[in-house]
Amino acid sequence: MSIVVRIEKCSGCETCLSSCPFDAIVMNEGKAFINEYCNYCKTCISVCPEGAIYETEESVQRTAFSIQLNDYKDVLVFAEQREGKAAPVSIELLGIGRRLADELGTKLLAVMLGADEAEAKELIKWGADRVYLCSDSELIKFNDDPYADILTSVINKQKPSIVLAGATPVGRSFIPRVAARLRTGLTADCTSLEIDKETKNLLQVRPAFGGNIMATILCPDYRPQMATVRPRVMKRGTYDESRVGEIINLQMDNVHPRTKVVDSVKEVSAISVNLHEAEIIVAGGRGVGEKGFKLLEELAQVLNGVVGASRAAVDEGWVSYSHQVGQTGKTVNPKIYFACGISGAVQHLVGMQSSDIIIAINKNPEAPIFNVATYGIVGDLFEIVPMLIKRIKEIKGI
Repeated sequence: MSIVVRIEKCSGCETCLSSCPFDAIVMNEGKAFINEYCNYCKTCISVCPEGAIYETEESVQRTAFSIQLNDYKDVLVFAEQREGKAAPVSIELLGIGRRLADELGTKLLAVMLGADEAEAKELIKWGADRVYLCSDSELIKFNDDPYADILTSVINKQKPSIVLAGATPVGRSFIPRVAARLRTGLTADCTSLEIDKETKNLLQVRPAFGGNIMATILCPDYRPQMATVRPRVMKRGTYDESRVGEIINLQMDNVHPRTKVVDSVKEVSAISVNLHEAEIIVAGGRGVGEKGFKLLEELAQVLNGVVGASRAAVDEGWVSYSHQVGQTGKTVNPKIYFACGISGAVQHLVGMQSSDIIIAINKNPEAPIFNVATYGIVGDLFEIVPMLIKRIKEIKGI
């Protein structure tokens, strides 16, 4: 069962607003709208003077919705900004979004909130055909309510077939709200996105059952198909300085946030390692052992890289969690990734398999890591790594 509003009957009198104890009713363009906070108490039904609010069977709503699938097209990316600049994950999403849109023969749309027109133009150069921009200063600092209101409004009007957002703290916070309002599915933490050539449905791939398998999830009966994507998993697209597109300016006239961000505190960390920005990562697993990480640190130092680790190595206490790569750690995309003594469990591969070059060193020739490695070395890392260090020092003249 669900509570819905007959838009054609709603007069916009706002009588229902004060009747709801859960703040589940909001006004959108002069009409009442039931959001995801609804607890089905049914109070609003009895107070509506127009009889516009009623209870309906979910199955009826689904059938009516399914008929309209063909109305949905285009790919839409929520372009997250940080301090007025497009976040790196937004550029990555434009890369995969552009590819999906080209396969479907549709346009790539982007929604950016809290940035200026210069940033919107940058999104176009990264592949967007059209950018919906709201530059209101209240949106510079993230706030769930207005973000969800504006994105939901754009989706309802433009009807994209696919909606993508970053699996960041911002995306994880408000994208589920948007999906709930649209009554569609949402696949979180995707690591791969493809188009089914026969049905044109979005194939959303993500780790499942603790990372032991990679599940492919579809949303064939609802639109839009929504997914959040892990940062550093997708490759950036092509930047075209001459590319032009359309910018649509949005207003916050009908958006009424229930909360206001007064201030924000930036966390200052004493951790010096920055796996996300590193171009070279030398990572170790259980096969390295505590003493082996001294070797990896030396190799990373001569390569001007940083040290990474699998969860097994972190659990053993050989390195801190800040070095962990994988499903429960960081997702990285360096130019070169050394996997030393790492078997290659799915949970670890999720976090590093998009690296440009993967060099695996392992005693076991059957180790799964060799299936994704660009170069594989079967042997004892305590023999191989010292030779690598020596040779690199010779080349550098150290």
